[in-house]
Amino acid sequence: MSQWHVYILKCSDGTLYCGSTVDVERRVIEHNTDDIKGAKYTKPRRPVKLVYSEVCSDRSTAGQREWSIKQLSRPKKIILIKNGVS
Repeated sequence: MSQWHVYILKCSDGTLYCGSTVDVERRVIEHNTDDIKGAKYTKPRRPVKLVYSEVCSDRSTAGQREWSIKQLSRPKKIILIKNGVS
């Protein structure tokens, strides 16, 4: 069973992008270089930088956590990034 990760990227325009994956390093590379596998949101906002990541036990949990992070206001996301707490 693979460990899933929820991550936040900081885009070149200062916006934040949240996603989930089993391989954070590969995914960040895809966001920065791959026009097909990278997200439409991050493509025009390259380069992106990984600023937060947390481990989840499975895909379902990662999806739920990703959704909950996306519901946070920007200031609360910044607190999460700085302190590791939501």
